Amino acid sequence: MDVRSYLAMDLFDTKDQKAPPPPLAERMRPRNLNEFAGQEHLVGPGHFLSTVLQSDHPPSIIFWGPPGSGKTTLARIIAQATKCHFVFFSAVLAGVKEVREIVGEARVRKKTEGKRTILFVDEIHRFNRSQQDAFLPHVEDGTIILMGATTENPSFEVNAPLLSRCRVLVLSPLEPDHIVRVLQQALSDPERGLGKMAIDVAPELFNEMADWAEGDARRALNLLEAAVSLCPEKNGRRHLTEKEVREAAQNRLLLFDKDREEHYNVISAFIKSMRGSDPDAAVYWLARMLEAGEDPLFIARRMVIFASEDVGNADPQALPIAVAVLQAFHAVGLPEGWIPLSQAATYLASAPKSNASYMAYKKAAKASKEHGSLPVPLHLRNAPTRLMETLGYGKGYQYPHDFPDQFAGQDYLPGPLRKERYYEPKEVGHEKEIKKRLDEIREKKKKTRKEPGKEE
Repeated sequence: MDVRSYLAMDLFDTKDQKAPPPPLAERMRPRNLNEFAGQEHLVGPGHFLSTVLQSDHPPSIIFWGPPGSGKTTLARIIAQATKCHFVFFSAVLAGVKEVREIVGEARVRKKTEGKRTILFVDEIHRFNRSQQDAFLPHVEDGTIILMGATTENPSFEVNAPLLSRCRVLVLSPLEPDHIVRVLQQALSDPERGLGKMAIDVAPELFNEMADWAEGDARRALNLLEAAVSLCPEKNGRRHLTEKEVREAAQNRLLLFDKDREEHYNVISAFIKSMRGSDPDAAVYWLARMLEAGEDPLFIARRMVIFASEDVGNADPQALPIAVAVLQAFHAVGLPEGWIPLSQAATYLASAPKSNASYMAYKKAAKASKEHGSLPVPLHLRNAPTRLMETLGYGKGYQYPHDFPDQFAGQDYLPGPLRKERYYEPKEVGHEKEIKKRLDEIREKKKKTRKEPGKEE
């Protein structure tokens, strides 16, 4: 079968009876909402999809959710319930040329048979924005009902004109109870599942398989099928044990995509856990990233930024430690490089927090934009030439080291800004000492300004 034939295969196509049976996950795909587990916020009585099936007028839909949450299945159920011709299309295997062919057939089908066509585009985010434009006129004139599936945020991956013509339905990972129900259905169904095989499964194994599946029904059914194949038959029965389940599961795959939304979600959780002074959560998110293959140097650089932005002068050791860890990883690399990274993450999370230096710059930057290029006061300018000296450059500058406590009491900001305060230390960690010293200095400066001959 060529790619074109496969992509346009009808929902009810039953050709090639001699082919081996499809995987258990495909055989157990729900045929109606009664068989569907989870997503009650969409399929429950009175909710969107159950209402769509009753109205018999399916709209174009973008299904957004993780793998195995039911995106393809729901599209198939809608097609079957509304008697629409269903065309499965993979954005990985084909392109705009095949779209045009499918649209042409849909137009003929609508005219000659009066039958609507649901074009289901799996991984629609694989199409770039210009390719997605190919769907627009045909969705607009009703030639096709577009249903797309994506694991990525459609706000970023689907262009706005197409998105505005579709309903976006958000699917969640299935709950453990839903996964257990799916597994039990597969074991009891004699036609599509494993019901004809005598299989004994302890209740706790269902929970373990559900845990390994992480909300993915397809992964759960694949795991069950593999575990059963590893289970020896004795006296006509199979007794599934934890040994077969763990052998079939192998290593857990972590959901993480280094250049997609989950990348930003997890690094955000990591930063916010450190900011919230929770070292346990911080080291968990660190491990999630490293075990899933995140670039350790990216994490180290983020910790360097965090050390200045969120810890700042509350703990002056935070930045040197973060920089040292960055250098240490360069020297050590993997696999041991996680050790200094973990040290830095737990240190930064446990450190006192102050964003005063960060906010000081933000306020100063705002002032510089609002007031423009204010001239540097003459007493702060250098006078490397005689002309500059004649013009008063450097005149009146007082060298702080010539005064008690190394404080001359002069102003260093341009005139319009001389009373402004950008850096406001907090009463936390080492910054408490900085605040105490600055309060004393600023009070002395006020007294200096009030001395006879000084302008306030």
